[in-house]
Amino acid sequence: MSLNIKPLSDRVVIEPSAAETKTASGIIIPDNAKEKPQKGKVVAAGKGTKDEPITVKVGDSVLYGKYAGTELKLEGKDYLIMRESDILAII
Repeated sequence: MSLNIKPLSDRVVIEPSAAETKTASGIIIPDNAKEKPQKGKVVAAGKGTKDEPITVKVGDSVLYGKYAGTELKLEGKDYLIMRESDILAII
């Protein structure tokens, strides 16, 4: 997949995972009660800063803060663009 966006310095573009539609016990979650996903896949990454190179790479699955990043809609898909420091973990 080729994304027509190139983040600068320590920014990354993340494609959020789909929100859960069922609980573990099988209860269906309505749209207005769904939680914002906190997991996603890195689809583009900048080169980092002079002092700190970027540590995540394209294709990594990551966890990020609930309200981290800026929402972006590109070619009909939702993405988040955020600083690498907003990423909590690589999974």
